[in-house]
Amino acid sequence: MLKPHQSTIMTKGPVSQFIEHHYRHFNAASLIDAAKAYEDQLALGNKMMITLAGAMSTAELGLSLAEMIRQDKVHIITCTGANLEEDVFNLVAHNHYKRIPNYRDLSPAEEKELLDQHFNRVTDTCIPEEEAMRRIEDHLFNAWKNADEKGERYLPHEYFYQILLSGELEDKYQIDPKDSWLLAAAKKNIPIIVPGWEDSTCGNFFASYCIEGKLSPSTMKSGIEYMMMLADWYQHNGGNNGVGFFQLGGGIAGDFPICVVPMLHQDLELDHIPCWSYFCQISDSTTSYGSYSGAVPNEKITWGKLEIDTPKFIIESDATIVAPLVFAWILGL
Repeated sequence: MLKPHQSTIMTKGPVSQFIEHHYRHFNAASLIDAAKAYEDQLALGNKMMITLAGAMSTAELGLSLAEMIRQDKVHIITCTGANLEEDVFNLVAHNHYKRIPNYRDLSPAEEKELLDQHFNRVTDTCIPEEEAMRRIEDHLFNAWKNADEKGERYLPHEYFYQILLSGELEDKYQIDPKDSWLLAAAKKNIPIIVPGWEDSTCGNFFASYCIEGKLSPSTMKSGIEYMMMLADWYQHNGGNNGVGFFQLGGGIAGDFPICVVPMLHQDLELDHIPCWSYFCQISDSTTSYGSYSGAVPNEKITWGKLEIDTPKFIIESDATIVAPLVFAWILGL
């Protein structure tokens, strides 16, 4: 068994050296402790899950996450429907995005002006509807329709994999494709879990086509089938130690997958299944009463998700700042 942090690479790049020298206390110390413990998990041969809440794709997390995927530092991803699609939006429409540094000062009338210009704002970044969302709609519809006509059914992310791997979007790329985390995941064919996919722009596209009678709802596999897929994957990849859980933000992206372990234990009565082997949450949701995203990790012990001795970390900060630093450490940058 490895001792804590024994797996730390001795030779690190300048970003990691800066972190090690300066990040000594409080949330900074939690960051480096969590990063070193993540390395320990990899050294033990444990698989790692990363969960993406919020708008991490629009924050261009792919700049660091894509390389984590390529280097086999992450083996499964759970994300919201927004994060799934917004990585592709950025891939094909990056040059048309608009950044608004003074977004806090916008009046309701100015927000309406953005809507009239077909810009949808995410904090300081506006996604261009015509260039991003509508640019991939036809490609997705064709994939959905093709499956529908053949009587085939796929999970939401599998349709994205199809259009990315077909090469049909390549002439539309506006960023270096190596910075798309979804494209990296598609090339590795790593599993992606997308609970509540219907709560997304492309989910709304699909629903509208079903309402119009152009598609059958059954062409899209469901969230229950995602849980079934995850249960099967965990049993085949948890080994004796379990799987590490690295959570960015809160919400359904974290809540949904972490429940697979108690389901396997309590509902399927599979006593040999290990709990999650590591837990870290990067969150600006401070500890609170009745808020799952603000719950401390020890609460998860009572739900059968974590063990008493599971390495547990909370980094109370902005994931757009913290996650790339943790990834930089793990990648040795």
